[in-house]
Amino acid sequence: MPKLTKREQAIKSLVDRDKRYSLTEAVGIMKEVPPAKFAESVDLAVKLGVDPRKADQMVRGTCELPHGTGKTVRVLVIAKGEKVAEATEAGADFVGGEDMIAKIEGGWMDFDRMVATPDMMGQVGKIGKLLGPRGLMPNPKVGTVTFDVAKTVQSIKAGQVEFRVDKSGIIHVPVGRVTFDQAKIEENVNRLMETVRRLKPASTKGTYVKGVTITSTMGPGLTLDPSQFTS
Repeated sequence: MPKLTKREQAIKSLVDRDKRYSLTEAVGIMKEVPPAKFAESVDLAVKLGVDPRKADQMVRGTCELPHGTGKTVRVLVIAKGEKVAEATEAGADFVGGEDMIAKIEGGWMDFDRMVATPDMMGQVGKIGKLLGPRGLMPNPKVGTVTFDVAKTVQSIKAGQVEFRVDKSGIIHVPVGRVTFDQAKIEENVNRLMETVRRLKPASTKGTYVKGVTITSTMGPGLTLDPSQFTS
């Protein structure tokens, strides 16, 4: 049997795999685990009682985390006319129209989120097959197809995260970094869970939030008691 490293031994002594933790307990344990050599991300996985194959049970949205994710998000805005200057002034990293679309067609993908004005979606649709698999396609349901580009760019830069339930009924969302204060991580998680609850489809039957797990990049997955997020 392979010998456990000191870090693995520490994790084993701290974590009860059969326990459902409160959020405060879980974050406290996460911060006790010996740190990796980089700023680890904290991620939340939420198992929902929905059937993603049904259009009326697709859970998708955005949430403005009060303390952001700790990651610098590169925003691309596809627009024309006065909206180009508006996007630039709002802090967008890349702004353009058909020139940026051609650049993406050529293989460029050095951005994390895309915002497009409605009058540019005809051209953006041409690269949908490139954007879709990477989760980068602008969508009016999450506010990334809009003429209010300044507000949207500022929101994304301030810590807005986008999420969508996958085919297994699970949402995966970054909620900060291990280096954040414990209270900030908890506030981010609670804000996200409030948003997920508000998006509960009317057609959903039975338990909506079935399971919640929080983990750091190199740390253990800690199972949370989902009942703490139901009220």
